[in-house]
Amino acid sequence: MMRFAALAMLWVAAPAGAVTCSDVDYAGNSYTTCHVDAAQEDLRLFLRDEEGEVLGSFSAVDDFAKGQTLVFAMNAGMYHDDRSPVGHYIQNGRQEMRVIPNAGPGNFGLLPNGVFCVNDGAAQVYETGDYLARNPQCRDATQSGPMLVINGELHPRFLIDSTSRYLRNGVGTTTDGTQAVFAISNNAVTFHEFGSFFRDYLKLPNALYFDGKVSRLYATDLRRSDFGFQLGPIVGVVE
Repeated sequence: MMRFAALAMLWVAAPAGAVTCSDVDYAGNSYTTCHVDAAQEDLRLFLRDEEGEVLGSFSAVDDFAKGQTLVFAMNAGMYHDDRSPVGHYIQNGRQEMRVIPNAGPGNFGLLPNGVFCVNDGAAQVYETGDYLARNPQCRDATQSGPMLVINGELHPRFLIDSTSRYLRNGVGTTTDGTQAVFAISNNAVTFHEFGSFFRDYLKLPNALYFDGKVSRLYATDLRRSDFGFQLGPIVGVVE
């Protein structure tokens, strides 16, 4: 099983039940999933510190948590060269970037795209048009794209015979918003394969693509901390 470059480290054991991560083989591909109880865990988005400087790494997020411990993290949306978010972004009630509703180049603009919305006790993936219509009051939010699963259906542009393969990561949520499931592929996969994993294996009604190639995971219970270039938005659980 191939694994995206992971840095072996010594860990303080995560509390039982904090975040459950595991490796999964499905339809000829390898994935790592992390199940977060959004109703119980402190799930947040991270981009900047108090001075407005981009955090950019899992270690910086862990330091920023101040007195709490980062037990899970993942890159959470596309970003520009200065690591500012491409799409809508809210951190702790402060909006940095508005919603981008229109189609455009690249994966982000492959509509429909979506928004991952986090509040105390709940997390939801919304298709962007639905997000604008509902106008949920999110404590944290990040827009990315494309959607992987929309109301139980794969994104209509995904091709079963696609040759575009990358490491990919994303998130799906349950209908009631109490569970968020994050996944990263451990080998290069197509959008169709990745979306099918969320729909058919994880059985989640809505799922959102975060990124590819730069996809990285931090999971203390797996003793995994992927390394690479500096990141933009990061989603994590602190305790």
